Parts: sequence; structure tokens; C-alpha cells
Amino acid sequence: MAYQFETVKLDKGMYSEAGTSFTKVLEKCDPSEQYKGTPLEHLDAFQRQLKRFDIKVKGADSDVVSKFFATWESAVLFPEYVARAVRQGMEENNILPFMTAAETRISGMDYRSITSDPTGSEKALKHVAEGAVIPETRIRAQENLVQLHKRGRMLVASYEAIQFQRLDLFSVTLRQIGAYINQMHIADAVDVLLYGDGNDNAASSYTVGSGPIGGTSGELSYEALVNFWSQFSPYTMNTMVVGDTMAQILKLPEMRDAAAGLDFQGTGKLVTPMGATLLRSNAVPPGVIIGLDRNYALEAIRGSDVLVEYDKLIDRQLERAAITSISGFSKIFQDAAKILYMD
Repeated sequence: MAYQFETVKLDKGMYSEAGTSFTKVLEKCDPSEQYKGTPLEHLDAFQRQLKRFDIKVKGADSDVVSKFFATWESAVLFPEYVARAVRQGMEENNILPFMTAAETRISGMDYRSITSDPTGSEKALKHVAEGAVIPETRIRAQENLVQLHKRGRMLVASYEAIQFQRLDLFSVTLRQIGAYINQMHIADAVDVLLYGDGNDNAASSYTVGSGPIGGTSGELSYEALVNFWSQFSPYTMNTMVVGDTMAQILKLPEMRDAAAGLDFQGTGKLVTPMGATLLRSNAVPPGVIIGLDRNYALEAIRGSDVLVEYDKLIDRQLERAAITSISGFSKIFQDAAKILYMD
């Protein structure tokens, strides 16, 4: 039985169509819907092209890099393979989904978010008498644009150096590049949580040893965490992002009960005494705990997916081929994130 994917004409221009990706262009030429009920229904358009040219990218029997360059058309697939491996590295151990309430995709570098900062009285659920004015919640555009950052790594290698390397091993290197890029995005998110997005919305901060947190400066206690947690009303501190204070939290007596210890030792999942998800990032400064309500605190803005210099990769000019991703972050509700300083 002949399939449509076997006759698709591939060329590098498929990477340059505005507002779409290489895979989406492939899907237009070779829709996945037509493969339902066939042995190929579990493959997307790109994976079907790998099958067409008999390129194996995973496992001990994976092909070498040069297999992509056996023909001109198969070489067109190489940048998408690189981009997918990088994206896989970005998604591994990615904590951003546990920090952001919404994700917005845009085309460009300029973005203006919205905000609503009700006062204490405006947050109250008041009784509305017959004929009375209903309380208002005002939503407005932010005064300043959100700054997006282009983050990336440079792939520096000669074709001669990698042409005989197995794709399974080469993918490991590409995934590491993705992990580095994602760490940069996490650092951007932490920076916005701490200092705001340029719209005078830095997080409120508290210090151990001072009211209303109490305790002894420089010493983390269960009582200090409870007092920090109590500052979030009407929000809920359901996420904590920490750096070197992770060890201090795990050493709290309240974390040594049998259930918490069994869960940590058995699954590696960390739960704080208040039931918040505990996330670790080296981007958080020493002695700092970021608490947030992940349902209301942060918006992720994606200016682009993973971009690769496809011309260089197709033409085997791997020396200094850039791999980049553009993103930024915006505060949604300022009081949904707060900072606790140890001293």
C-alpha cells in the first residue's frame, strides 16, 4: 500500500513560512488524520518522514548523523531533529509549569499584559441590596511592556567530527543544550517573581526575626513558615521555590514524620508542612524562599519555539549554529507571590 508521506517534496523553504513550524507545514502536506486505523497512526508527519528515509534516532541501533545527509531531502529533516531533541531537554525536569498560571504565545518581542489590583475592601464579598451598585473589579493593561529575552546556546562542531556519531548519543548532547536554555528561562521567571516585570509590582517581602514572621534571624523554623503562609490570604501558598534553603526545610522536625519520609524516600517528591509543592532552582538567591499561588502569580509569554539556523544545519555548516528560544514572564496578581528572607 502506497502512502502519501512517501511522495512529499521536502525543501528548506518549509522552515521559513511565517507563523508556523516545520512540523505544521509537513502536516499540511501529509495530514495525520488519514493514517487513523493504519500501523502509522501513532506517528506524526515528521516521524513518518524519518520512516520514509529509514532514519533511526533512538536506541543502541540508531543511525549515525551522516544518515540524514544521504540525500538532499533527508538533510532537510536534520534541523527539526535538532530542535526536537533540544525541546526534549527543555521539558525534562522543567519546573515552569508548576510556577505559571497561564501561557501566552505571541509573534514578536513586544507584549503588554493585563492586571487587576483590587484593594482590601474590593476583595470582600459584600451583600448587594436591591437597587444598589454592584462592586466592581477593574482590569487594565499594564503601563509598561513585558521584556522578552532571547536565550540560547551555540552549537559548535565540525561535520567531520560528528558524522559517524550515533544519533542516540548526539541527542544526549542536544538535550543538555535544551536543559541549559530552560535553566535560563527559569532564572528569568525567578527574577520577575522577586523584582517584578517593570510595572512596579515587585513581591512583598518578609524577614525571619521580624514581625509578622517572628523567630530568630537566620534560623528557619516551622513557626516562621506558618507565619509566612498566613500572609497570603485570600491566595494560597501552594508552591515554594527555593535554592540552598531546601536542606533547611527538609531538616525541619515536622518533615521527619513517617509519611513525609516514606514519600520522599520512595518517590523523591517533596511536600512541605503546609502541603505546598517544593521546587528547587539555583536561580533563587541564597537564604531566600519564594512563596506563590501558582494559580494567580505568573504568566509565561512565548515569543518563539526552539529556533535553529536551519540553513547552516542543512548545508552541514555546523560551526557556530545558534539554537535559541524567546520567552518572558509577567506578574498577574502582585500579592500572589511573596518573599521570605532568612536574615
